[in-house]
Amino acid sequence: MSLVEKARAVQELFSELEEEAKTFHQEGGLGCLSGCGFCCSNPKVPASPLEFLPLAFDLESKGIADEIAKQLAMEEEPGSCVVYRKLSEDGKKGFCGNYSQRGLICRLFAASARRNQKSGKKELITCKPLKEERAEAYRIVSEKINDTMEIPMASQWYTRLSDIDDHLNQLYPINQAILLALELVLTYRFYTQEEERASL
Repeated sequence: MSLVEKARAVQELFSELEEEAKTFHQEGGLGCLSGCGFCCSNPKVPASPLEFLPLAFDLESKGIADEIAKQLAMEEEPGSCVVYRKLSEDGKKGFCGNYSQRGLICRLFAASARRNQKSGKKELITCKPLKEERAEAYRIVSEKINDTMEIPMASQWYTRLSDIDDHLNQLYPINQAILLALELVLTYRFYTQEEERASL
């Protein structure tokens, strides 16, 4: 698979997850709090270059991939996601600056579950603010996902992502993952353009 084909395969996977997540949100009535950036402001969010290939191609098509890659390469300490737009001093309020091209980790949060290793029960993958502000809804959904309610299982989606390219699915802090995706796309475009010029 070429890099473009891998990006398309990731997008197809995301479209499928979107449908499952939508069904879960409709049935459970529980999703991320509006305007909350509690998770997005965390520079240690683990992500892979693979899940950010669609974002990297999108930024490249807009002519800003090189600029953002340079910005990320100059970071001395890992920062919060480069496409996150802070609306508060502490960064806990904000929004995604490229929501349609967000990564797998962003799509799974508050829309998927993992199994507790001791009890074997499904646990909703979510944050402290949601658990506290929507405590009753969280309790009800937690019971339902262990009864009849369907919910995407995070491990299955990561396995499917690995099936596209296991090497590119290695985890890094989010900005490092985005930088690696950008470097891959910029290199790919450079050599593609060189080949096109050579064939003229």
